[in-house]
Amino acid sequence: MDPKRREMLKHGSIALVSLAAMTHAAHSRSQAKALPHLAENDAQAAALGYRHDSKKVDAKKYANHKPGQDCDDCAQWEGKKNEAWAPCRIFPGKAVNAKGWCSAFQPKKA
Repeated sequence: MDPKRREMLKHGSIALVSLAAMTHAAHSRSQAKALPHLAENDAQAAALGYRHDSKKVDAKKYANHKPGQDCDDCAQWEGKKNEAWAPCRIFPGKAVNAKGWCSAFQPKKA
C-alpha cells in the first residue's frame, strides 16, 4: 500500500472516530435531563452495587469504596460538577445521581 495513502487513511480514521466521540458526548450532555434515572434495582446497577447515595454503600461488600467517592468525581461521569443527575458511560441511556456510587468507580485524572 502506498505510504501516503496509508497515512491519509490513518489520519482520516482518527478524525472520524474523534468526531463521533465528540458528537456523542455533546448529545449525551444535551439529553441528560431527558434520560430516565437509573434505578438501584436495575440488573446492571445491582450487579455493580450502585447506590443513589454514596454514604449508603455496603462497606463490607464493597471494601474498595472510600468515603467521598461520588459519581460526579468518577471518570465515567459525563455531566458537569453542579448537575444532580447526568449520563454515565457505565449505564448508557440512564442518568446517575451525582452523589451516587458503583463498584466501577474510577477517579478522574487531574
